[in-house]
Parts: sequence; structure tokens; C-alpha cells
Amino acid sequence: MSESMFGYFTMAWFDPSLLLLTALGTLAGIYVGAIPGLSVTMAVSILISFTFSWDVNDALALMVGIYIGGVYGGSRTAILLNIPGAPSAIATAFDGFPLAKQGLAGQAIGITTVVSVIGGFVGILVLAVAAPMVSDVALMFAPRDYLLLALMGLLLVASLSGESMAKGIFCAALGACIGMVGMDPMTAEGRFTFDTVMLLGGIPYVVAMIGFFGVSEALYQLHHIGLKPIKQDVSKIIPSWKVVVKYLPLSIRTSFIGVFIGALPGTGGDIASLMAYDHAKRSVKKPSKPFGKGAYEGLVAPESANNAAVGGAYIPMLTLGMPGDAVTAVIIGALYIHGLKPGPMMMIETPHLFWFTVGNLVLANIFLLIFGLTGIRVFAKMVELPKGILLPLIIILSVVGAYAINNNIADIFWLLGFGIFGYFLKMAGFQVGPIILGVILGPLMDVSYRRAMISVGDDPAALGLELLTHPISLILTLVVAALLLSQTPLPKLIKSQLKQPTS
Repeated sequence: MSESMFGYFTMAWFDPSLLLLTALGTLAGIYVGAIPGLSVTMAVSILISFTFSWDVNDALALMVGIYIGGVYGGSRTAILLNIPGAPSAIATAFDGFPLAKQGLAGQAIGITTVVSVIGGFVGILVLAVAAPMVSDVALMFAPRDYLLLALMGLLLVASLSGESMAKGIFCAALGACIGMVGMDPMTAEGRFTFDTVMLLGGIPYVVAMIGFFGVSEALYQLHHIGLKPIKQDVSKIIPSWKVVVKYLPLSIRTSFIGVFIGALPGTGGDIASLMAYDHAKRSVKKPSKPFGKGAYEGLVAPESANNAAVGGAYIPMLTLGMPGDAVTAVIIGALYIHGLKPGPMMMIETPHLFWFTVGNLVLANIFLLIFGLTGIRVFAKMVELPKGILLPLIIILSVVGAYAINNNIADIFWLLGFGIFGYFLKMAGFQVGPIILGVILGPLMDVSYRRAMISVGDDPAALGLELLTHPISLILTLVVAALLLSQTPLPKLIKSQLKQPTS
């Protein structure tokens, strides 16, 4: 890095106003992300109207802080209340909430904070060192490759199904159907709308997420209304070096998963965190506790991945002018408002902006560590509230969050409907995680498949040939085949045969 580039890298570190804006943005992002329904995308969108007259560096410093803090903030309510504050925190709730029910919310949030910062630094490092190379690889992904990624994601249903795979498959299919409601993205015709205009806009998947996780959990907890609140152990919030080193290899592996998924235009931290969780479940042979019952590995993997995905999402934005996720799409709009044109020419004409962004991301990540490890004791007290106060509070937060997305009263009815339906599913032994998985990945798989078929003239044989002849497609096809094979009894049968002594 040249001396001038280093100066741009550290600009936000020594300018008091930029330092303050980054700190305020990170702090605000943590609390915005922790409130269900108040997404980072919404916060950054609102900021554009306030910052369009600002200097571009000031605007970017505030937006970067909110982005970094917001992605992490969703884990707080996921752990404490089983309500993911953001879609990227869905996987965090699977093991985070069981830890809170065991009185270990403080330790859970502490570990989550540290690994989120580790993941963030890995994403920033890849952005700084290998942005052009990663963006070139991401640009090589064709619709068939996105289809394979969506299939890989749907195969996570095995990790989220609990004891019954059949129930998990049913829930994933149900979620995919919910995700298909609205106008067809290819033809603009109504699907599953029953000739109702109100359904043409589709069902916001954040509303479905809050309903299935938040409202259904509140209703389910009514069966335990008389139980005493669990006292949370907040004596050891900051994890020891021994604990950090223990989970460091998994954190780094899943961080690279997050960077890669985040760098693919149109994906984001939600898909990255789910894939990272599945990787942890498959690769960790001896977890601290069973997955789904409070495994710390179930926190480390998704939280490392979704924060690393931030650096990944900036790669196509800064190098190609293509958004990695919804937030970077909004930031691209902000750059245009300030007279900049994101893309290859921006890297040539204004390289200082690239290094300023990298330095700002590093600074925001440092503030995330500071703010993330403070206020945990106050947050942990939420779980210790009597259920007579806590459960109505969860319902109110859910309603406010659902309404805030579109300011639409109909979303509240969807929320309550999904909550009641989710409650009965839980009572019948179904897991709601696969439903949200289907809601997120179903539309991606649908659009990717149809685009892939159009590219080969609607010839299934030609599509199959392309899956086996293009390097990226072939690798992904082999991974999907391996994942499918792992769901059958064949691997266990082979292992048992190998363990048998030869005569």
C-alpha cells in the first residue's frame, strides 16, 4: 500500500467528525438490528434523505457503521427472545435461544460478538487484498450456478428438521410456496394471489420470519407461564483466549464461506449464515453440546459468516458496480447521488474512495467489538423478566416490527396468522426453521432455474450438459450430489463395512 493510499485508509481514524460518525453509526446499527422488522436496509435508505447534502466521506462513514452494527445486532434478540432481529440471524437462534434458556445468554452474546468481529476482519481482508479477483469469479456465475447454490441451501433442511426429515421437507416446501406468492418476476402475472390485488406485492419474508419465530414462540411459552424466569449468568461475558482459539478454525472457515456468498450479486448474509451453520453441523464431530440444544459452534458459524459477508458484498459493489445485497444496492444509490459511479472506472478514477471504505470498515469493526461487549447485562435482563411481562412485550415488538416494514396494516394480520400457524406446527413437532429457509431460497431457485432454461433454449439435456462441462457448475454439481448422498443411509453403511474386520 502506497503512502497516499495508507493516508486514505486511516482518514476516518484521525478525523474527529468521521470517527464520531462511524461510532454513532455502529452503535445505532446494533440497536436497529436488534429490533425485529427494523432492517439495516431500511435504516440506510432513510439516511440517504438526510445525508444527500453531506460530504461523501461523512455519509459513507455513517452508513458503514450502521451496516456493520446492524448485521451483528440481529443476534441479540435471536439469542434472548428467539426472534431474529434480521434474516441473517435466523441460524443464530437455533442454538442461541437454548443457551439463554440455560442461563448462558451472557456467554452466548460474548462469543457471538468476538466471532462477528473476526468474521468482519476476514471479509475486510479479502476485500482489501483480493477484491478484483473475487469479483471476476463472482461474475462468472451463471443462472445455473445460482440454481445449484439454492439447491445446496435447501439441502440444509436436514440440519434444521429436528428428528423428522419428512416434517422438515414439508415445512421447506410450505415456505417455498409462501415465497412464490405475488407477481411472477419473469412475466409479472399473479401467482397464488387468488385474484386478490393485495397479494400481488407478495408476502414480506421478514413478516413471515417474525411471525413464525416471535409470535409462535410467545404463544408456545404460554404453556410454561408459571415457570420462574431463568437467572442469567453474566459474570463472564468476555470469552477467554482459550475459548477464542478453540473456535478460531471454525470461525475462519465459515468466514470464507460468508465472503464468497456475500460476493455473489443478489445473495447476502442470510444465505451465508445458513450455509455456514450447515457446514458446522457437518464438520464438527464433537460439539460442545448437541446442535439445536445450545452448541456454541452453532453460534460461531453463522455469526462469523454473516459479518464476513459484509466485506464480500462490498466487493462487487466497488469493483463492478453490482450490489452484493440489499444494503449495498442502497449504498450504490447514495454514491450516485454524490456524483460517483460505482464500477471498474471508480477503482481507476477514485481509488482513494476504495481505501477510505476499507479503513472505515476496519474502524467500524473495532467499534463493534467495544459496543458489542457493553450493555450485555442490561440486554440479558430481558430474559429474566416474568413471562407475564415478557410475552406481551414480544408480541408488541413483533407487531411494531411487522408494521414498520411497509406501514401496512395487512402485514400485522399476516404476522398473527403465521404466528398462530407456527404455534400449531410446534405443538405437532414441526420446526419453523425450514419454512423460512424455503421462503428465502424458493424464489431464488425458481428464477435461476427459469433463466438457466431460457439460456439453453428450454432444452433440459443441454442444461444437464452445461452442469457437467463448465468448471464452476461441475464443482457445485458434485457438492450438491455429495450433500444428497449424505442424506441417505449409504455413507453409514460404507463406514460400517469398512470397520468390519477382514477375515
